[in-house]
Amino acid sequence: MTPPNSQRMAAPAWRLARAQHDVIAHEQLRTLGFSVDAIRHRVRTGRLFALWPGVYAVGRPRVSRLGRWKAATLACGPESALCGESMAALRGIRSHEGRSVEVAIPARAKRSLAGIRIHRVEGLADHVTQVHGILVCTIPFVLVQLAARLGRDRVEEAINRADKLDLIDPEALRASLEGLRGRPGVARLRRILDRQTFRLSDSALERRFRPIARRAGLPEPEMGEWVNGFKVDFWWPPLDLVVETDGLRYHRTALAQTRDLVRDQTHDAAGTAHLRFSHAQIAFQPEYVQRALVVKRRQLESNGA
Repeated sequence: MTPPNSQRMAAPAWRLARAQHDVIAHEQLRTLGFSVDAIRHRVRTGRLFALWPGVYAVGRPRVSRLGRWKAATLACGPESALCGESMAALRGIRSHEGRSVEVAIPARAKRSLAGIRIHRVEGLADHVTQVHGILVCTIPFVLVQLAARLGRDRVEEAINRADKLDLIDPEALRASLEGLRGRPGVARLRRILDRQTFRLSDSALERRFRPIARRAGLPEPEMGEWVNGFKVDFWWPPLDLVVETDGLRYHRTALAQTRDLVRDQTHDAAGTAHLRFSHAQIAFQPEYVQRALVVKRRQLESNGA
């Protein structure tokens, strides 16, 4: 029979474990009144299962991903925070996590644990928040980490996911980089942001786009004409094809998104073919733009045959 004093200690311990995704630290148990022998007894009898030194799963050996992430931060100390691809996976901006849990600890700390990739960070406390009861590094901090190690396309994908989930917008991300200056990945992330929000002047856009259209087999377009009640960027009357361009600011306002939808829907209703490219695509991905124009031209020519 379990002694009454043990029962009194157990109730708050299990409540704490449930709040921590079914994991608990040795020091937390000691604070709640468990002796070292009592903890060892619960390990022997299968009520506690060691995950890392000094951190246990409660009731069963397997824990959820959240439990594993929480356990890793507990194992690394009270000031540690989930970071890197582990934090990106937790927030939904990366699907791939990697084999090891990534945890940031203060630069002065010294730890090494199997299965945990540790990052020593100066000024870590300035870049930490809490999600699902787990200390985590902020979105800007983690995107800087990803920019230092991943290819541009994967970083852009992570930025776009963060934007879609309303975790951060590009202007806030750009501003936050000032507080991260000097860290590996900052300069690269700034370049990626600049590329994503790149915008040509009207004259430069025309100079870049017209040769691409010619290579796609299209005649010279009309520019700035009114089509279906909207002033359009490029229009080919013989094909009734409209091409619109924008700055691809991937966190545009709801008003801007609605305005674009209305334009596109109006063109659809009128039977006008239309494509939309960003200025950055025209400047940096002309081959992609050309291929898209070729496909659309052939479709329209075939339909008109």
